[in-house]
Formats: sequence, structure tokens, C-alpha cells
Amino acid sequence: MRVLITGGAGYIGSVLTRQLLEKGYQVRVLDCLNYGGESILGVLSNPNFEFLRGDIRRKADVAEALQDVDAVVHLAAIVGDPACAKQPQLARETNLNASLMLYELCQNQSSVKRFVFASTCSNYGKMEGSDYIDETAPLKPISLYAELKVAFEQHLLSSKTRGDFIPTALRFATVYGISPRMRFDLTVNEFTRDAALGRELVIYGEQFWRPYCHVEDLARACALILESPCDKVDHEVFGVGDKSENYQKKMLAEEIKRILPETKVKYVHKDEDPRDYRVDFTKIKKQLGFSITKTVPQGIREIVFVIQNGILHDPFNKIYSNISE
Repeated sequence: MRVLITGGAGYIGSVLTRQLLEKGYQVRVLDCLNYGGESILGVLSNPNFEFLRGDIRRKADVAEALQDVDAVVHLAAIVGDPACAKQPQLARETNLNASLMLYELCQNQSSVKRFVFASTCSNYGKMEGSDYIDETAPLKPISLYAELKVAFEQHLLSSKTRGDFIPTALRFATVYGISPRMRFDLTVNEFTRDAALGRELVIYGEQFWRPYCHVEDLARACALILESPCDKVDHEVFGVGDKSENYQKKMLAEEIKRILPETKVKYVHKDEDPRDYRVDFTKIKKQLGFSITKTVPQGIREIVFVIQNGILHDPFNKIYSNISE
């Protein structure tokens, strides 16, 4: 099977690329390399890997990338609330308009049988009360990033498609962990980096809940969808994560202090953080047999190791962020 990964040089995409190559897939990556191409250096010599530099907003680039492709994993996006808020027009063009174009081209190309879309648990916005929510909960996007994800997700789930074209949406938990395209603008990664370098953690809104999932497990979920029976994933949406991995920011700090006891933490109370949700991920576990392989404490230890051993020369470099200050 030849799989096209849009955004395959990115934080999740570069991990998924390696996982699929190890499974024997042929992998083609379409990426504009906004954050550089170092993440794919290690796979360029693999005979089953192909790279196309292009922009998913350009129809010609997308059409070329879809030639002889059996499945598409659509990860390319302007990712995160801050990045979308800073460049709203680019976010709309990329996250919605380009996604709609890609989806239409895929349906018109008979070779493409599977389409996996990376959505987000940010779609839930703010939960009412303290109950866990799941795929049946109403969506309440409160950022442009989530609004655009919801818009395309709903288009996908309600779409009328040819019988052999199987689209699936995945609502990712908040990601963390080590990737060939490293990021430190993610909560777990950022807190751990700062603590490992002896900095005080200043945490705003320590009471708010969010589910977390390691980047390797999010990538594994994409591969699982490609390999699952059609009737179990056709026009379905799955949250990706584990119920036990819902954390408040204060709980993350406590996990870091277990590993780095000298860490100083300052809490700044905040009631305005609009995102606050605990998610139940039973559906993907029961329907597809998915389970995570890494937990937040394991991810924290990974990052501590990377920082303390100087594996990254300058972990505060802007290349490790999706938004420059």
C-alpha cells in the first residue's frame, strides 16, 4: 500500500512516516517544510520513501502527490490556537479550504480507498460539570483552530462518498513526547524542558483538565485506522488517547516534581482558560482494540533525558515552536 502523508515532515507526521516504513508501507510525504526538513533526513535513503515539496493549498501539488496512492493520512495544518490566531487567513486557507479540495480530489481518484483526518479534542471546548465526555458530546469550538477542525470534520462525516472510499476522523488528545521534528510549545514538553534546566515553572490556570497522548501513540492510531475493517471505520470519528491520561496542569507539575524534586512551581490562578475537558476514549479501545503504549510520566522522563544529555543544542530555539514570538 502506498500512503500519502500530508504534513509528513511535521511533529506527528515524521513519527508516522517511520512507523509505516517499518511496517513495509510505501510512504509519500507532501510537505511545504515550514519548519525545515531535518525530520526526514533519516528516511530519505529508504527505497520505500518518497518526498514531494509542495503546498496543500495548490491543486497541482496535491494532484501530483495523489498519483497511484491507496490511502491518505491528512495531518498538514496550521496547528494550535496561537498559530491560527496569528495568521487567521492562512489558517482558513490551509485547515479548511485546502482540506476540502484534497478530500474532493481523493474521492475523484479511484485508487484512493482510505482517508484519515487528524482532528482534535479541542473541538469539545469547555465541558459542563465534571463528567467525562466522548464522541457523542456536543462540539463547542472556542478558537479558530478548533472551528476549522470541526467544520472539516463535519463535512467528512456527513459526506456522500463512493462505496470503496472510507473516510475516518480522529480527535487527538493533546500531544507530547519525542519526535524527529521536536516541539517545545506543547504543555508537557515545555514544562519538562524548563524544569530540567532548573527554571521555575509558572503555571496559569492549574485547575483546568486536558487529555494527553504520546506522539507515537497518536501515529499508531493513524496506522490502525488504515488496517481496520472498513465497516468499523467508515465515516466514523474516534477520540485518540486513554481515560487515565486526563490531567490538570497542577497534576503535570506534580509528575515532573516526582522526577525532578528540586523544581520550583508558581501557580497563577486563572478562571478564563476556555478549554477544560476530560475525555473518555472507550470507543477506539472497544471498537478497534487500541491502547496506548506510553504515559505522561514516561514522556517526561524521555524529555528530561534529552535535555540533561544535551541531545538538542538549544532547546529554546524558535525552530522547536509552531509560532515565533
